[in-house]
Amino acid sequence: MPLARAKVNLWLNVVGRRADGFHLLDSLVAFTDLADEIEVVPAPDLSLEIVGPGAAALEGEDVSGNLVLKAARLLAGRAGVAPRVALRLTKRIPVAAGLGGGSADAAATLRALVDLWRVAMPEEELFDLAASLGADVPMCLAGRPAVATGIGERLAPAPRLPDCAILLVNPGVALPTPAVFRARSGDFSVGLPVAAGWPDLASFASDLARRGNDLTQAAISVRPEVADVLDRLRRSDGICHAAMSGSGATCFGLYASIGAARRAASQLPDTWWRHAGRLV
Repeated sequence: MPLARAKVNLWLNVVGRRADGFHLLDSLVAFTDLADEIEVVPAPDLSLEIVGPGAAALEGEDVSGNLVLKAARLLAGRAGVAPRVALRLTKRIPVAAGLGGGSADAAATLRALVDLWRVAMPEEELFDLAASLGADVPMCLAGRPAVATGIGERLAPAPRLPDCAILLVNPGVALPTPAVFRARSGDFSVGLPVAAGWPDLASFASDLARRGNDLTQAAISVRPEVADVLDRLRRSDGICHAAMSGSGATCFGLYASIGAARRAASQLPDTWWRHAGRLV
C-alpha cells in the first residue's frame, strides 16, 4: 500500500518572484514517518473514499476537486486508459498544515496507478506529470531529502541528514498558503551554499537556525497561534531546533531522541495536534 509521507521544510527562504507572481524558493525538504495511505482497486468507474482521523477536516468539500482524483484523471489521460478505479485515502496528515499532505497523496496515487495500470512511462515524464499537479508533487514523488529551488519543482539530492527525532505540532488551525504569501513583506533572501554535510545534530541545527523560514512572520500575522507553538517548542527540554514548516501552521522541533520528543509532546495543550516521530 503506497504511503504518502508528510513533508517538512526544514528551512525555507524566499529568494525572488517570477513575472507570473510565483515566488522562488530555496528549501531543504525532508519526509517523516507520519503518512497517509492510498489504496487502489479496479472498479467500473472512478471514485474516492476518504477515511481516517483527518477525514473530518475534508467533510463538506467537493471531492471531485481532490488532488487524488486529479492525479488519477491526468495519468489515465496521458496513458490512454479509462480511469476505472476505486481510490481509498486514509487521511492522517492535517489539512492545510504546511506538511504537503495533498501533494503527497497525489504523488502516492501516481505511483500506485502506474503499477495497477502497468503504465510504461519514463521517470522524467512522470515527474513532469507530477509538476503539472502542483509544485510540491514532484518532491513528494521523489520522497527523499532534497534541496528544492525554483518554485519547488527543481530538486537536488540533499546531504545525509543527522539522525534525530522530530515533533510536529499544529494548534488546530488551517493556514492556506496563498494567505501567507499575501501577508509576506520585505526583501528577498539570498540563497546560501548548501553544506557538504553535517557531522552532528548540533551543526545541523545551527545551519537550520541561520537560514530559518522566511514565511514565519507572515504566518503569525494571519494566525498568531503559530507564535505560541514556536514559543512552547523553544522552551521544551532537549530542543535542538524549532521552526515553522512550509507556510504553516504546523511547526516542528528536532530532538536527539524519540523519548525527548515524546516528553515535549506530553507537555503541550490537549487541543493541539502533535506527532512525535522520525525523519525518514
